[in-house]
Amino acid sequence: MLDRSRATQLGVAAVLLAALGVLAIAVSQDWQWLVDLDRRARSAVDWGVDDAGLQRVLLSVEDLAGTLAMTAYTLVLAVAMFLKGHRRASYFTVGVMLSTALATTGLKTLVGRARPEWQQLDEFLENGAYPSGHASSIAAFTGIVLVLVTMLVRRQGIRRLLGSAMVLVAVAVAADRVLLGRHYPSDVVGGALLGASFVLVGLALYSPYPRSHALKIEPLPEAVPSSKRLAVVLNPIKVEDVEAFRSTVAAMALEAGWREPTWHLTTPEDSGTGQAELASVEGADLVIVCGGDGTVREVCAELAGTGIPVGIIPAGTGNLLARNLGIPLYIRAAIDIALTGQDRAIDMVKVTGDAAGDRDADPVGESRSEERGGSPGGAGSEDEPPAPGIDSHFMVMAGMGFDAAIMEGVNEDIKRKVGWLAYVISALKSLMFPVTKVELSVDGGEWTKHRARMVMVGNVGYLQAGMPLLPDATIDDGLLDVVLLNPRRFLSWIPLAVRVLAKRSRTDDTINRMTGRTVSIRAGVDTPRQLDGDSIGPGRELHMECIHGRLLVRVPR
Repeated sequence: MLDRSRATQLGVAAVLLAALGVLAIAVSQDWQWLVDLDRRARSAVDWGVDDAGLQRVLLSVEDLAGTLAMTAYTLVLAVAMFLKGHRRASYFTVGVMLSTALATTGLKTLVGRARPEWQQLDEFLENGAYPSGHASSIAAFTGIVLVLVTMLVRRQGIRRLLGSAMVLVAVAVAADRVLLGRHYPSDVVGGALLGASFVLVGLALYSPYPRSHALKIEPLPEAVPSSKRLAVVLNPIKVEDVEAFRSTVAAMALEAGWREPTWHLTTPEDSGTGQAELASVEGADLVIVCGGDGTVREVCAELAGTGIPVGIIPAGTGNLLARNLGIPLYIRAAIDIALTGQDRAIDMVKVTGDAAGDRDADPVGESRSEERGGSPGGAGSEDEPPAPGIDSHFMVMAGMGFDAAIMEGVNEDIKRKVGWLAYVISALKSLMFPVTKVELSVDGGEWTKHRARMVMVGNVGYLQAGMPLLPDATIDDGLLDVVLLNPRRFLSWIPLAVRVLAKRSRTDDTINRMTGRTVSIRAGVDTPRQLDGDSIGPGRELHMECIHGRLLVRVPR
C-alpha cells in the first residue's frame, strides 16, 4: 500500500470510513442483528473474569494499551525517526496518532453509546463505547509500524516477523476489550476501521518518504556539460525484488533530470569490474552501484581515475564505505544522494602481497634477503620484492589476524538469515586468535617488530556499529592509519574496547597506532587477511600505498 497511488490509498480509506459510518448508524439505531451479535459477547466476558490469573493478564493488557502508554509509544517512535533523519516519518507518526485520537473522541461523543452493562470489575468505565479507543489507537499504531517497517527494513524475513508481531498485538488488545466487558464487538471493529482508515489517509496526504535533500539547495554548477547518461551496476542477490528496485531508480532518476538508466547486473564470475568498464565505455556520466562492500570496491576501483562519479547504494551487511561517507542506509535516500549529491574526491589504496605458501616458513626478521646480507626490505631496499600473489586495492580497510579470521569464519547461510549477527557469532569464536609476530614498515622506514592478534590498516575511521577503531583516519587525507591490537587474555578485550570507544590516544603493547602514505606488513606465519571485509586467504605479507584523491563519489551536500 505504501507504493500505491494516492487515488488507491484514498479509495481504500473511503471504503473503510463508509463501513465505519454504516456501523455507527447500526449502533445508533439499535439494529436488531447487531444487538443480537453484540450480546453474544457476554459469555466470553463470564469466561474471562472467572479466572483470576487471566483477569490479571487482561488488566495488564488494558494498561499497556491505554492512552498514556500509547502516547509514550508514539513519542518514542516519533523521536527515534526524527533522530535517524526520517523527519517526515516522524511527523507522519504523530499526525496519524493524534488525528485518530481526536476522531475517536468526537465519534464517541456523537454516537453516545453506553458501555455494556455486564462489566464485572471494580472500576467501571462510563464514557462512550463506540468506537473503542484502545482498538483505534492500536490499529493506527500497527498500521504506522507496518508502513515504517516496509519502508526501512530490507530483509523480508524481519519485515514479516515484525509485521506479524504487531498484528498479533492488535488482535490481543481487541480481544482484551471484549473479554473484560469494556466494549461490544462492534465497538472494537469500529475502532479498528477508524485507525486503519486514518493510516491510509495519512499516506495519501503526507507521504513518510523523505524528500530529495536537493530540493531546498541551489543546483550545483557543472564544470563540464553533462548528457545525463546514467548507468547502474546491481548485485541482484542484494535486493529482494529486482524489478521493483529498477522501477524505483528509474522513476527517481527521471524526476531528477537523468535519462533512463542502463543496467548492468553482476555475476558470480564478475562482481563489478566488467560491468563498470562497460558503463564507462558507453559514456556514462554517473555510475550507481548497489551491492555490498565487495561489489562497491570492484566498481570503484575500475572507475578510479576516469572522472566518472560513483553513487553508492549500500545493500550489504557492513556498508562501511557508505557509513563513513555519511550516505544513508535507507535505499531511497541513498538513491537520492547518488542522483543529486555532490562529488567528493577520495583516496584509494593499492595492495600487493604474497599468496599462502609463496615463501618458506622463515621466522619474522630472518627473511631470505637478510640471509643474503641485504636490508630487511622497504622503500629503497635493493632486495627484489616477492612475486605478488595479491594485486588488488581497497577503499575502506585491510587487516591481518583476528578481524580477517572473523570474515573467514562467517557462515554465509547464517549471514543471509540474520545479517550482521553472523559476524558477532564468528567474532566470539575467534576472540582468542593466536598472537602473531609481525614487522611493519611505514613510508619505507625501518622495519619494527611487534606482537599482535590483529593488525588493521584503514582508509576510514569507523567500523560496524560506529566503532572508532581509527578515529583520526580521513578518507581524503592521502594517509593510511594503522592499529595493532594485542589483548593478552580473553578478558583483556573489555578494557581494550573501552579505550577504543573512548578514543584514547595513549599507546602501549596492547594497542599501538601509526600513520603513513605507504605501509608494509610481514608476518612470521601464514595469517588470515581481508580487504574491505572480504577474505583474500592467508599469507605473510601486505604492501599498501594510498593513492590520494583517486576516485569521485557522490555524497550528501
